[in-house]
Amino acid sequence: MATRLTVIRLCPGVSRGLLRPQIAEVRVTPVRVKVDMARAAVAAEKADTSPAEVPADIPEVKSRFDIRHDYGEQVRQFPTVSLNFDDASEAYKSKTTGEILRSLLVFKLCSFDIIVRNNNQLMKLSRRILGKRLFKMCMKSTFYGHFVAGEDQESIKPLIKRMEKFGVGSILDYSVEEDLSRDEAVTAEMDACVSSAEPEQSEIHSEKFKAHEEFGDRREDVVSARTYFYEDEHKCDENVNIFLNCIKAAGYSSTDGFAAIKLTALGRPQLLLQLSDVLATTRQFFEALTSAEKKLPWVKRKLTKEVFQNRLEELGVPMSRDESGWWFTWMDQDASGDVDLLEWNQMLKPNHSLRKLFVVPNIETGELEPAMSSITEEEEQQMKNMLRRMNMLAEAAKEHGVRLMVDAEQTYFQPAITRLTVEMMRKFNLNRPVIFNTYQCYLKDAYNNLYADMDLARKEGWHFGCKLVRGAYMEQERKRAEAVGYEDPINPDYEATNRMYHKCLDHMLTRIDKYGDINVMVASHNEDTVKHTVQRSDFIHSAVMRELNISPADQTVYFGQLLGMCDQVSFPLGQAGYPTFKYVPYGPVEEVLPYLSRRAQENSAILKGAYKERMLLWTELKRRLSHLEIVHNPDKVKQ
Repeated sequence: MATRLTVIRLCPGVSRGLLRPQIAEVRVTPVRVKVDMARAAVAAEKADTSPAEVPADIPEVKSRFDIRHDYGEQVRQFPTVSLNFDDASEAYKSKTTGEILRSLLVFKLCSFDIIVRNNNQLMKLSRRILGKRLFKMCMKSTFYGHFVAGEDQESIKPLIKRMEKFGVGSILDYSVEEDLSRDEAVTAEMDACVSSAEPEQSEIHSEKFKAHEEFGDRREDVVSARTYFYEDEHKCDENVNIFLNCIKAAGYSSTDGFAAIKLTALGRPQLLLQLSDVLATTRQFFEALTSAEKKLPWVKRKLTKEVFQNRLEELGVPMSRDESGWWFTWMDQDASGDVDLLEWNQMLKPNHSLRKLFVVPNIETGELEPAMSSITEEEEQQMKNMLRRMNMLAEAAKEHGVRLMVDAEQTYFQPAITRLTVEMMRKFNLNRPVIFNTYQCYLKDAYNNLYADMDLARKEGWHFGCKLVRGAYMEQERKRAEAVGYEDPINPDYEATNRMYHKCLDHMLTRIDKYGDINVMVASHNEDTVKHTVQRSDFIHSAVMRELNISPADQTVYFGQLLGMCDQVSFPLGQAGYPTFKYVPYGPVEEVLPYLSRRAQENSAILKGAYKERMLLWTELKRRLSHLEIVHNPDKVKQ
């Protein structure tokens, strides 16, 4: 098969001067009291007024957790967080005693393998036996009540406001899923991943970016991520409306919220496969041209004009030196005399016809060829629809003062997802981070991908937003790579993934300290990772930790955990002033059963190795009983 060079550009980059945001530390809610000027500007836009200027004479404080100016309210000092995360009273003072009992019951049930393995069938059986009304009451008293915030945007508001009181914000996710059988899921996936213009897709795609029936049900071996299957364009429009309502709910119920979306809900997955194939081919050809620098990771390699022309000749590309020289000069956007991966990826300006984006020069013939045999007019319209839906959601997030978090998906979709998300960042993250991309650190290329995207943001002058996770598709990805016959994209073991996570995190913290234009969500239940982040970024606790000057007040480093899990980490962090968020699902009881099934399985895996949260719940329950505090009202707890 001929080596191909892909050139693709979806929308123009905007080069702006990079300005570190001015920080105002002001009280805006009882707990989330430190916000940046960007959020003040958003509030002003909603009120159609200009934001008040921050007084210049901010008084001195004893701690970085103090509010430096309270605009007439009482000055408050935050407690220092214990990095042992073993203070049961701090962890659960936001819970009623009934909620603690419910948590203990749910965690105990999750520890029984027979219940977890058959949880979906048990819930359906309970529904038939109990009837709709009693089943809803039972679920709200157990799994639903523990893991889900409520049925609609009005019913979730009390929980969100209560969490805010204790320093924890929300990432809203409408968690309704279709309960398809495996056969139905495979049929839907195969129909949606094969182009009508490509009956022989094996002639075009690498095996990785080709649909395989054996792995058509993308839910298999995945317990911690929601899966969408394509039906038609109308269904995608329905998904957009659901996401829009979620964004509005986040703006309506929270002063400081996120909303989560998945791009496979917004369009036909075949288009993501095709675009991912094109992007992967682009990178592979750049690696081939820079092969003399093998010791360097591809993200740090560069091409000089001489090397570029010589390598094209060595590869037999029928192009004159004048032509290749003109091509190089055109790519060398900063006139530095060399071309890096960022410039290489931005070669082609947007074209009115999306079909012309999917073209590659064949180095054997020197001719431009389509990256796939063709893309039909209908498929071109479907791609435009996907881009339109993304833009609509980003505009809504900006309007409502909400940050939009794009979830990561399988590696055969992810190059396209990242590229499209970065294009949205270019447009919407000029003044503050509105769009956040997700990077999975169990991937071998996680650091290189993150490094390249951060460099692009730095070069073009927009804010980079990132959620850092370990990953949700490991078992599925390993099986698929082995069966289909391509390199396993996953790190060899859990320790390697931890090292990758900390490598990515450390690089981001260093960049935040230096430039201040990067925002990262440390999405992890791992206490060691949270400790590592706090210790590196906060220099209060000891002289050893003074390497970075990042304050919680800067609102650049966030922490995130799932609702109903890891409260012993989330709430002490939030109450100590660190920006902390819970991933908050909501939706009607019977329509979130697939989500609840996954949460039960995930808790089972966690509880087999760690009983700390259960023990802390018991400790707090016994404390309340011994102190006659059985009736505990979180709304009356003083902060």
